[in-house]
This record gives sequence, C-alpha cells and structure tokens, in this order.
Amino acid sequence: MALCIGLSESKAFAKDKMVAPDWVREASAQPMRAFPPKTDAVVLLHEVNVSVNAQGREVTHEREAIRILRAQGRRGYGSPAVYYNSTVSKITSMKIWSIGADGHEYAVKDNEMIDRSSGEGFEVYTDSRLRFASPPSVDVGSVVAIESEIETRPYVTEIVFPVQREIPIRRERLTITMPPGFTYKAVWKGPDRTKSVDMEHGTTLWEMEDEPGIDLEDVPLSGSAWALVSRLSVHYTGPGMPTPTLGEWSGIGAWYADLASGRNLPNDAITKQAQMLVQGKTDFAERAQALGEYVQQKIRYVAVEIGIGGQQPHAAGDTFAHQYGDCKDKATLMSAMMNAVGMRATWLMVDSRRGVIAPEAPSIAANHMIAAIDIPKGYESPLFQSTVTLKNGKRYLIFDPTSEKTPFGQLESGLQGSYGLLMEGTESQAILLPVLKPGANQVNRKASFTLSADGDLKGHVSEERTGDIAGYRRHVYSEWNSNQQSQFLHGLLARDFTSFEVADVKVANVQDLQKTLSVSYGLDVNHFARVTGPLLMVRPRVLFTDGMRVDRKARFAPIDLNETRRVHDEYDISLPAGYAVEEMPEPVKVDFGFAKYESSSSVKDGKLHYSRTYEVREVSLPSERYDEVRRLAGVIEADEQSNAILKRIP
Repeated sequence: MALCIGLSESKAFAKDKMVAPDWVREASAQPMRAFPPKTDAVVLLHEVNVSVNAQGREVTHEREAIRILRAQGRRGYGSPAVYYNSTVSKITSMKIWSIGADGHEYAVKDNEMIDRSSGEGFEVYTDSRLRFASPPSVDVGSVVAIESEIETRPYVTEIVFPVQREIPIRRERLTITMPPGFTYKAVWKGPDRTKSVDMEHGTTLWEMEDEPGIDLEDVPLSGSAWALVSRLSVHYTGPGMPTPTLGEWSGIGAWYADLASGRNLPNDAITKQAQMLVQGKTDFAERAQALGEYVQQKIRYVAVEIGIGGQQPHAAGDTFAHQYGDCKDKATLMSAMMNAVGMRATWLMVDSRRGVIAPEAPSIAANHMIAAIDIPKGYESPLFQSTVTLKNGKRYLIFDPTSEKTPFGQLESGLQGSYGLLMEGTESQAILLPVLKPGANQVNRKASFTLSADGDLKGHVSEERTGDIAGYRRHVYSEWNSNQQSQFLHGLLARDFTSFEVADVKVANVQDLQKTLSVSYGLDVNHFARVTGPLLMVRPRVLFTDGMRVDRKARFAPIDLNETRRVHDEYDISLPAGYAVEEMPEPVKVDFGFAKYESSSSVKDGKLHYSRTYEVREVSLPSERYDEVRRLAGVIEADEQSNAILKRIP
C-alpha cells in the first residue's frame, strides 16, 4: 500500500538521543541540493519491497523519509500515514520517527497513532482506512520517517508504483519477490525511468534517483499533476492465480468481466421499471434517453464499499432496490435496464484526471466507471454527440450516469479527450473518448443598456446556456439557497464593476437538461463610463470576461483548455444625447485552429453595439503551442479592455 503524509499534530512522544534507526539517519545525512524556491519538501528515500507467496498473498514492507523545506510542508508532509483496506489488508508493523532541525530524535509510541476511515463524502461506509501520527519537532529542516509492513490478499495481480510526486525524490527503490513458476510483465506510463535488475531467487529491482517534482500549483491552464506522473505497473501471475491482467488491456477487461459477471442481469423489478420507461417509444435514442436519465437522476450517488466493493459493482438488483450506488453501480444498473428491453450497454473505466490513463500503459489505475451504450449499425441521432467508432465499425454512445447535470447524449468536459478502457471481455481495449464540437456547449448573452451623461449604466441582461457548460449554473440554481445564489451572481459581476445593483432575477429550465437554461436580471452600474472633461470613455464589452491567465515562463505541462464551447455576446448601449464618436476600437478576428475569436464595435442611431464570438475547438494542447495560447490571451485581454471615446458636442 502507498505511504502518504498529511493531517494534524499531537504532543506526547518518546524522545531520546538515538531512537531513529540507521536508515533514517543515513537518509537524513545526505547533503542538501538546490531545489526550486517553492519546494515544500523532498523525499530523501522511498523503498517498497513486495513479496508474493505461492497463494498470491502479498507482504509489502515500505520505508520513507522526507525532509521539510518550507513551513508549508508541515501540513502536507508532517504526519506520516499508511492507507490500507481493513477487509483484505492487515498492518503487521508500523513505526514513525522525526529528527528535528536541531538533531534531536523522536519516536512515536504505538498508542499515539490514530486509525480512522479514509472514505470520501459520497461513501455511506467504506473499509478503506489510514493510520497516522504527527511527531513533534517537525519544522523547516526536520526529517519525518515511517516504516511499515502490510499483509494483503489482493483482488488484482498488479502492483502500481508511481515514481514521481509533487515534490522531488532523491532515491527510490521497488523490489518484488515472487515464488517459482510466477512471471511478470512491467509496463511504464511515460518513458522508462530505469531498467529492471534481476537479483536472483525470484527478486527483481527497479531503482531510480533524482526524480523531479511535478508541481502545477502556479502553472496556468494546467490539468492534474497525476496526468504527468511516470508510473510503473507490474502485472504478475502464477499457478492457481485468478484471472491475470497480463499487462494488457484485454487482460484487464477479462479480469473485470469475471469480477462483474452476472451483476448486470435484470431482475423482475428492474425489467418492469425499464419496460415502463420505454413504453410507447420506438426510436432508439428516445428509449436510451429514458433509461439513462432515470439512472442519472433517480439513483443517488453514494457508496457502500467493503473489501472488493471498491472495485466490484453491486448486483443491479441491489442498487435498484436501494435507489443508490456509486459510479460502477450506476453503470451496472444502466446495463441491466438496457438488457431488460433488448438494448445493450457495457462498462467503461475512465479517470476524471485527463491524461492519467495512457493507451501504452495498461493498468487498473483509474478512479471512475461510466457506461458505453451499443448503437445499432447504421443508426444516427442528433441527440448522440459523444460517440466513438471502433476500428471494426462498432459504435458506442459514451455516457456518465453519475454526472447529474450533463445532458444525455453528451459527455462532461473533464472526460473528453482522455482515454478509457472499454470492457468487452477479451476484446477489451483502450479507446479515445470524444471531444464534443463547440456547438454542443453554447453560451449566448444579450444586454441592452442606457448610459447617462455622468457615466452610470442601467439596463437588462439575459444569458442562455446549453450543454455541459450549463451544468454548474444548473447546480447553483437547483441546490443552493437564494442567498448563496445572489452571492454567486454578485461575485461574477464584481469582476467587471465596483458599484452595482441587481434586481428581478429570473431563472428558467433548471431541471430539464435538454432545454436551454436561461438567467435574466436588471442591472444598475454606478460610474461605468469614465468622464474626463468633454470626453466619455465607454467599454463596449460591458460584462463577463473570457480571458485566460497565462505567464511568460517556459512551458513543460500540456495546456488544458477545459472544454470546447461557443460563446456569443450582443450588447447595446444607448448613448447620452449631445455626444459624438471620437474613437472606436478596431475589429478583431483571429483563428489559431484550436480556437477563434472575433469582435466588432459600431455606433448607429445613438446606440453603441458590441458583438463577439469566441469558439474553443480543443480541450488540450501540447506545451509547444503555449506561445499561440499566449497570443490568443493577449488578443482577448486587449479587446475586453478597449474603450470607445465619445466627445461632447459643443
């Protein structure tokens, strides 16, 4: 199991002159190297030794020592912990030490360690746990260390070893020992960081040094750091072992097929409900939508995960009876309901962090399960926008029944452009998930204002959203109370105005995901235009920014543009009498392939009209295109801040 660092401090610990073992002192004695200024900590040593016996049980012995480099590092790395599963794992030993910056050594007593659930908020119950302690004297320059041993009865024969983190690693080792007759296949995500060394007697070693940290905290337009982490997966098998993963996607799919076998079979209650939902519907898309929206909106997203329950779905009948389940339970119920009416859906293993799953690195390292709906040959529907076509011509609609605000037929932005494992038994394969066209996510904003001679602005604003881009707004206006909703809207407007009032807010079509979400309100803004003598400076782009934060640093991480979209603004400002146009912003029109932006300003019949369209066609770009992104960001910023200059007629 992985060792982590986190949580709070406690007070009473054993202290002596020489309480830390030699390996901790040796790691602590390493000469310090220069690291980037914001590096919170550095891993001095990380060793993992896994022994597999003939029955497939694992014993994992792990050591780790971390030096704190900044005060901020105390929170993230000052409390060593072991994560484990209480049903399939047992901690047989665990020790924690610290060496203060002054050289004093401390050892944590067994009765000073804390053991608690590590479950997330959506889990009703889980047997995932962590044991931790917070040794004293953890400050800048100090070292915290942990050593543990865990016995595990694994459900899958894969050892996953990330070789990078957010902080640098000076030295790390993975050693695996297997009995005679066992074999393994090692798979790297990213370039091979090292070569394996045969240590004889069934032992293999991988050793790495000076792995850089991957810290994206201050990197604009970046995704998850885990998408960049190099990862070693060791798939092993031997006589009498359950279905092996074999280091192939097909092997992982076959393993999951055994794990989920029979769990997507409909019972009488499921069949009755499914038949009722599709009654009178003959079109495939309408039938699929009725079933999909039922699982999406009626089955609550919560989990009970015990033992293999973290990986194995509950039987569809249980999920239906309880009316709740986690991601894999909802995908399983979706499959069962489709089976009940002669349709078909299977599982699709994905990760919400785009880039974590790599086609060249078969692994169970993923955090989410969704559904892939089998589309009949030759069938087409404008409702189906998130489809994939395999090399053999077979087509699937990709749908996440846990994404409660994403319209059926679409896919949430965080999964677009990433890879997933399509579960089709021995025919399982990694597939690239679709990137939706900009037209699937639209924002249309209109506003009409009247500007007074002293610069105040008064008018009406309306905004319409369709697609997944409306999801967060739907959440705000369906789950938040009126005070929170008001604060949300005021927070948006405060980006453009310092003094304003909002009135008569109206929201429509919040719950129906296939309809356009609309929000409208009255808006009064004080001192919007700047008065300078006879001149009046007016910003045609009255409200809402589409700008991007960029920097001038060298780029190493892929660029995450979040989601494809088409945003269109039409703003009219009735100008005060007695003013003539002195200067107008130039029209803008640029197209970088991955995005285009155009705007124009004009005056006619006493009205200043502003129009712009911003279209994003990709969700991610390689780092090499960062200069283009910078240029686009500059164009948008200049346009959004440009002013029309009006002059009072004598």
